[in-house]
Amino acid sequence: MSQSSLHTARIPSDYEERTYAGVLGKIIGVYLGRPFEGWTNERIEERLGEIDYYVHDKLGVRLIVTDDDISGTFTFIRALEDYDFDPDLSPKQIGQTWLNYLIQDRTVLWWGGLGNSTEHTAYLRLISGIDAPLSGAIETNGQVVAEQIGAQIFIDGWGMVNPGDPERAADFAGRAASVSHDGEAVVGAQILAAMEAQAYVEEDIDSLIDVGLETVSKNSLIARMIQDIRSWHASSNDDWRKTFSLLKNQYGYDKYGGNCHIVPNHGLIILAFLHSNGDFAESLKIVNTAGWDTDCNSGNLGCLMGIRNGLKGIDSGPDWRGPFGDTCYVPTADSGGGITDAATITRRLVRTTRKLHGSPDTPPKQGARFHFSYPGSMQGFQGENCRVENTLIPNTDQRGLRIQFDSDQTTCARAMTPVFVDSLETAQYFEGRGYGLMTSPMLNSGQTVTCKVAHPGDTSTSVSVALSFGVFDEQDQVVYHRGQEATLGSNESCSIECKVPDFDGYPISSIGIEIVRSDTSDSIYLDSLDWSGSPSVSLGRRKGRMWSKAWVNGVDSFWFWAESFRIIHNTGTGLVLYGNRDWTDYRVRADVRPHLVNQVGVACRVQGMKRYYALILTKDNRVQLVRELDGFSVIAEAPFELSLGKMYEFDLTASGSTLIGAIDGEELLRANDSSLAQGGIALLINEGRTATQAVSIEPA
Repeated sequence: MSQSSLHTARIPSDYEERTYAGVLGKIIGVYLGRPFEGWTNERIEERLGEIDYYVHDKLGVRLIVTDDDISGTFTFIRALEDYDFDPDLSPKQIGQTWLNYLIQDRTVLWWGGLGNSTEHTAYLRLISGIDAPLSGAIETNGQVVAEQIGAQIFIDGWGMVNPGDPERAADFAGRAASVSHDGEAVVGAQILAAMEAQAYVEEDIDSLIDVGLETVSKNSLIARMIQDIRSWHASSNDDWRKTFSLLKNQYGYDKYGGNCHIVPNHGLIILAFLHSNGDFAESLKIVNTAGWDTDCNSGNLGCLMGIRNGLKGIDSGPDWRGPFGDTCYVPTADSGGGITDAATITRRLVRTTRKLHGSPDTPPKQGARFHFSYPGSMQGFQGENCRVENTLIPNTDQRGLRIQFDSDQTTCARAMTPVFVDSLETAQYFEGRGYGLMTSPMLNSGQTVTCKVAHPGDTSTSVSVALSFGVFDEQDQVVYHRGQEATLGSNESCSIECKVPDFDGYPISSIGIEIVRSDTSDSIYLDSLDWSGSPSVSLGRRKGRMWSKAWVNGVDSFWFWAESFRIIHNTGTGLVLYGNRDWTDYRVRADVRPHLVNQVGVACRVQGMKRYYALILTKDNRVQLVRELDGFSVIAEAPFELSLGKMYEFDLTASGSTLIGAIDGEELLRANDSSLAQGGIALLINEGRTATQAVSIEPA
């Protein structure tokens, strides 16, 4: 596939909003089906009845959860941006993306073991040196393992970046699926991706199924099953339970090995799609009430229906969006990206699509993180003693966040959005679960926050507002700190800019707007909010526990012992990560005491487990500047005698393409490399044990 051929695909005019609806549909579907994943239809109907709305509260679980369906879908598609939007992206490169963003036993996948979890099996093949597609092939792992459901559940992104082009969507989906799967699993993934791509330009259900089938062999088992389901649907008098009974009898779980085979679950998606009569809520009710792998099937179908029906289709039934306000979790080795939202994910997909297809991308409001440009988008903002809603800003054609508040001076009105885990309780809830919530704060001291606010109206009163920072304290409670303040009269707007104060290394939990003073009940509008620059922060042991939750653990053992950080890694290279992908030029310093190591050091511009620069000392008495990027490269080196048990002060600076490494205050290495322009930091170890008390980051 050549780049020029991609230019022929016309991106629909409503592509961005429809993609947002697809992302929402995926998240809604997963949140709806996750609490009873794996239940039978009989158990669901007996315990919960028909699933026509969220049931998490009935089962005592959280609505917003970490889940492989969401994390994998929106992580593996990042192979395109990491490999310069190459239309010839290879399975091997997508496999390398797995190795970069996954942390073994902790993020994204079900880590069920070799031969039991298909994705874990593929990951073990990858780290052993077996590249994709052999990592997921039947000849490597056997047919039962290779044909489980995982290829399908991660596939939606490939459909969404190829709008109106089902053939290319299926092609990309096949490459991505082959990292971990083979056979019928790849067939199901390709059909679904093609249907999602075509749903941007076609809404007829039978036509969409036809398009999906055109991308695969008519002799495949799934293709034959789909024709059976269509026949059963036609004679069912629109009774989905009749069709489901036939599906179970002929293609049920008992016909296939493994834990969660692709064939029955793909069949359920097609069944619910046909019986939905095009209604978003009805499709999710059927696919969830039927049972089996509910979060996977519901997430895939929700995405397809979201693209097909758009936001109006999602909003025509119950309030699916309000309970989570766009918020979702995507914890990976990209340390600052664990807390995110549907609009942010949408913008990443849209940018990928534009780059892939060679068309210009003009992000809303000059690329502000929080822009509220999609109808109903809250981007995680919630009101405290105020009401918040997404709406048009009066006298403009721009959407914003309307913050309505009362003049009661005994309460404080704020509208805040999370930039980190919101509480110790939340952090502990996900510890030890299948999918952990590991993330660093998106925002840190020393960075500059800018927001735009407006006060349209005919009243003569003024309103004083301020930036507000929610910060954890010594007791792991969130305390609010007021930043820069501005006063707006009637029909006034302004920008508020504020350098984030020094919070003594305690993590920032949330950012938003506080109403400082008003003489009457009123409304203001938050047009956008963003931040920039490198941080200025010192990190290490503090009172409480939340300071330690701000680090992403990519090693075998990460303890808070006599030292702030005791790091132990048994095989290969491990990282303990902190920071954000958008940091560019900065200096990182850390004390490091190696007790037993092959290599030890600090890393900068870290973009995961396999993308970073590092300053390291080696057991064969070398100091090196290295690059990890599709392989390990030494950029510069010099002799240096390493003494175990001795503390060293590491100092690594990245400024433009220049890298400078110093040990104990003496510059030892300087090199130029422009491969990685941005990223966070990490403490690095290769096989052994090391300790660190404090880490500091400051602008270069």
